[in-house]
Amino acid sequence: MNEDPLPRTSLRTGLWLLAFSLPLGLTLEALHAWKVPVYLGSALRRELWTLAHAHGNLLGILCLVFAAIGARLLPDAAQRQRIERMLAIGAVLMPLGFLLGGVMNREGDPSLGIVLVPLGGVFVFVALLRAALAARR
Repeated sequence: MNEDPLPRTSLRTGLWLLAFSLPLGLTLEALHAWKVPVYLGSALRRELWTLAHAHGNLLGILCLVFAAIGARLLPDAAQRQRIERMLAIGAVLMPLGFLLGGVMNREGDPSLGIVLVPLGGVFVFVALLRAALAARR
C-alpha cells in the first residue's frame, strides 16, 4: 500500500486541535457555572479564552478539510507539503496565542502570548492563498 504521508500532518493537527479545543469549551462553561473568580474576574480573559476555543475548533476543522481534499486540489506533493506545514503551524499558533494572552493578563492588556495570534494568522493566510493560487493552475 503506497499511502501519501503528507496529509498526516493536517490530519494529526486537526484531530489534536479538536481534542484540545472541544474540552476547553466545556471547561470554560464549567468555570462560568461554578463562578470561578479567576475566570469571571477578567472580561478580557474570558474573551481571549473563548477565542482560543473557537479558533482551535474552526482551524482544526480546516486542517481536517485540507487533509481530505489537499491531494486532489494540489497534485504536486512538495508544494502540498509546504502548504500543509504552514497551515498546521498557523492553526496551532492562533489559538495558543489567544489562550496564553489570557494567562496572567492585566485588565485591558493581554499577556505577551498574544503576539502568536497575528503570526499564526499570517501563516494560515499565506497557506490558504498559496493553496488557492496553486489550485487555479
